[in-house]
Amino acid sequence: MKDRIVILGSGESGVGAAILAQKQGMDVFVSDFGKIKQVYKDELTSLNIPFEEGQHTEEKILSATTIIKSPGIPDKAPIIKKIIENNISIISEIEFGYRFSKAKIIAITGTNGKTTTTALTHHICEKAGLNVGLGGNIGTSFARQVANGDKDFFVLEISSFQLDNCVFFKPHISVLCNITEDHLDRYSYSFENYINSKFSITKNQDEHDHFIFCADDPVTMEYLDKANPEVNKIPISYFENVSYGAYVEDQQIIIKLDKTNFTMPISELSLHGMHNSYNSMAAAISAKLIGVRNDKIRESLEDFKNLEHRLEFVATIRGVDFINDSKATNVNSTWYALESMTKPTVLIAGGVDKGNDYTLIKELVNKRVKAIICLGKDNEKLHEAFASEVGYIVDTQSMEQAVQMAYNITDKGDVVLLSPCCASFDLFENYEDRGKQFKRNVLNL
Repeated sequence: MKDRIVILGSGESGVGAAILAQKQGMDVFVSDFGKIKQVYKDELTSLNIPFEEGQHTEEKILSATTIIKSPGIPDKAPIIKKIIENNISIISEIEFGYRFSKAKIIAITGTNGKTTTTALTHHICEKAGLNVGLGGNIGTSFARQVANGDKDFFVLEISSFQLDNCVFFKPHISVLCNITEDHLDRYSYSFENYINSKFSITKNQDEHDHFIFCADDPVTMEYLDKANPEVNKIPISYFENVSYGAYVEDQQIIIKLDKTNFTMPISELSLHGMHNSYNSMAAAISAKLIGVRNDKIRESLEDFKNLEHRLEFVATIRGVDFINDSKATNVNSTWYALESMTKPTVLIAGGVDKGNDYTLIKELVNKRVKAIICLGKDNEKLHEAFASEVGYIVDTQSMEQAVQMAYNITDKGDVVLLSPCCASFDLFENYEDRGKQFKRNVLNL
């Protein structure tokens, strides 16, 4: 009897999983409670993969041997509760892809920095001429790439939601950038549950595998015993010299592993700010562990271009720099953005507040921010937090208004930084839409 795979959710990961399941000769059905994008509908139709949208037909779903669930669907969704009651296995697209791939995997998680670290690691591997794929929470789905021809290596950005439905997934190298409170609504408002989820990236690793972690991150260090005891642990630090791992001394990144060392001045990194030194150290160690030469690592760290919506330089207009950090949907991300600012900054912030604790950035705002332009339907918390820290704080209701207002109050040599601290769903479709509107309005000035 054929395996019957039901895929819940029809985004890039769901459709990729459907393609891989069909290639493996499985009986496949895709179900989405919302609307399916036309491009994915056309693809499923052309492949004769049956699907439904706007509903979940229980009879069809509960006949599955395995369910592949979109990371966006919470466990409290009624259909998930029914699946659990019926003891049907639920896995993620990452787990499914892993079962059919022979590649060595570098898997990167963390509350902040994982996308940049993933893209940078992939950039180094590609520059070194490796047969490497990029996937997970970024780009083309892992399962789709495995279906279209496996690679020797994959660099995957993995969210906690994806890890929650992994069973056998075993990366050769795992990276945990940091842990701060986020997505707690999905973890019964328990920070410990979220921490457990992040550390589960190591659960199947053994003594032949590697776990790179930030020794300066207090939560990671407090819970380090949750990492698999067998895995080879490699610390990175900005403040402490380590005998094995990576650290910063005299404004140089220094990497010490078993046989070789690597050094590089921080000033030569293409990505600026302390947080990007951590990202660069993690990416460089990952590359060294799979045999990439020092000269290729150095060259890649020098010429890497940051991703769209992540501290992305947009333009300089009459001496004012505009930077798009729309991906900063929590306070911690905005802390990293402000930490890397070296000029007087006008901050555009606001949106859907996820229970933010703004005290984390008060000191940086006080030191580096000359004005805040609030962009959201409800800006009360921003006013309460920062009215005493900055000389000027004002409300706006559109990106056009926010950009114009910011520009009006800048002087030559200032920076306008969009780093919202918040989700985007009150005024925008998503953070990409918010970032694109920012860039369009800046270029229209």
